[in-house]
Amino acid sequence: MTPLTRYLPILTWGKTYQRDTFVSDAVAAVIVTIMLIPQSLAYALLAGLPPEMGLYASILPLVAYAVFGTSRALAVGPVAVVSLMTAAAIGNLGLTSAAEIALAAGTLAFISGALLTVMGVLRLGFLANFLSHPVIAGFITASGLLIATSQLKHILGIEAHGHTLPQILGALAAHLGDVSLATLVIGVAATGFLFWVRKGLKPLLLRLGFGARAADIIAKAGPVAAVAVSTLAVWALGLQDAGVKIVGAVPQGIPPLTLPSFSPALWNDLFLSALLISVIGFVESVSVAQTLAAKKRQRIDPDQELIGLGTSNIAAAVSGGYPVTGGFARSVVNFDAGAATPAAGAFTAVGILLAALLLTPLLYFLPNATLAATIIVAVLSLVDLSILKRTWGYSKVDFAAVAATILLTLGFGVEIGVSAGVLISIALHLYATSRPHVAEVGLVPATQHFRNIHRHKVETLPHAVTLRVDESLYFANARFLEDYVSARVVCDEPLSDVVLMFSAVNEVDLSALESLEALNHKLKDMGIRLHLSEVKGPVMDRLERSHFLQELTGEVYLSQYDAWVALKR
Repeated sequence: MTPLTRYLPILTWGKTYQRDTFVSDAVAAVIVTIMLIPQSLAYALLAGLPPEMGLYASILPLVAYAVFGTSRALAVGPVAVVSLMTAAAIGNLGLTSAAEIALAAGTLAFISGALLTVMGVLRLGFLANFLSHPVIAGFITASGLLIATSQLKHILGIEAHGHTLPQILGALAAHLGDVSLATLVIGVAATGFLFWVRKGLKPLLLRLGFGARAADIIAKAGPVAAVAVSTLAVWALGLQDAGVKIVGAVPQGIPPLTLPSFSPALWNDLFLSALLISVIGFVESVSVAQTLAAKKRQRIDPDQELIGLGTSNIAAAVSGGYPVTGGFARSVVNFDAGAATPAAGAFTAVGILLAALLLTPLLYFLPNATLAATIIVAVLSLVDLSILKRTWGYSKVDFAAVAATILLTLGFGVEIGVSAGVLISIALHLYATSRPHVAEVGLVPATQHFRNIHRHKVETLPHAVTLRVDESLYFANARFLEDYVSARVVCDEPLSDVVLMFSAVNEVDLSALESLEALNHKLKDMGIRLHLSEVKGPVMDRLERSHFLQELTGEVYLSQYDAWVALKR
């Protein structure tokens, strides 16, 4: 792979682009466009931005991803969690001017895009591995609950603000006497209809004789139908005069060319939020992309995905949008609809562009309650409280991490929640590796295999102890091993040899080396020799560059069986 094709994947799949591929991509684009139009408007509302910014964020970013992304099915655009994080980030600035808010949103996208792109160029995609899946699942579940709750004000037609669950519930309770009956009817009807469309419309159409593809397209158009019917109802009945809040005038035309702010003060205020949005967006996006790629035996490049998402966010920043990432629901729809290449995203961008050019005047009477219903139905599919039960049964540590992430996100907001999630993920890794499993092993009779003396019937040597270390050794666990061995050799049996079986040790850092040297001297003073067995090549190379092997009181054996034979008396 040449550097040019690595950074421009379009040069690879573009060479084999054919008519059949075009047809598959075009059909997928039609379905995703139908789904994306109401979602884009709704997620902009969730982010506290003008609805047209949702459309703008669904045009040029998709083209950028088609050029730089590696997933054949990932659909980039506004998503619920990132929209909520955008609202929280901008809300912290205390801005009141619509122009200032839009500029801050674009700047947030630009900073996020720059961070992602730099991380991709530096090949830092592996950093996503430091976020544990249970923590991410807990954060997304809490965010889904927070988002759904925050949209109840639009369903009820009341004013209620807040970024945490207690704040939102308190504000809703304080304004229950101001509920708009007309808005409530529209919101409840739209929510019920969309839930039914999601679960029941496609099976009904199939029973009525519709083809699978036609039934799928009609079912995906459910939100469009809700938008059309509720908009017509408001217009025909004049419900805006009865207290129903509507979208109002949406600018018609192509996305404007915009520049982010380069104010140091604004960048300082937005940097942490942009970093968190980048991390969560990338983890969500790459997880979806890898899952879908595996189904077709394809692969993605996480480092290039960083660049793809980074350029998409930069494209959003210069075209009047706000932060974007790969959406789970849209990507699955794109995949199921037959998208064969990233060109499907570019075709979707054309569809959204046509909507921005031709359809925006029709959205004037669109009630906010319908957009809120669209958000609620979409995000509740992300809520998975069963993760609590699964982690409780499997690992109490993981359960504590999930529960803490959920509670912190609900109680203190998404930024605190995701920050805590990152810290908890790192803490879990450090905790798990700081107390490595060390098993005392013996020889399985009539074999050359060694197993845990507490799990199997094995032979042991009365004067020797063999300890299998089941973790790489580094600064966080080096002292643990030293203390473990020191405690084990203090016994009534006269010991002369200790063997550390290094078959599972892939790394020994300088702190661990110093700890091994200290252990070697401590055992020497006790008249006990220290041996190593089954040391891997890279670890041995590192040890040979130190004085440890010259000072080692025992030997280094190729296999544990060789050590057994040599030490057996």
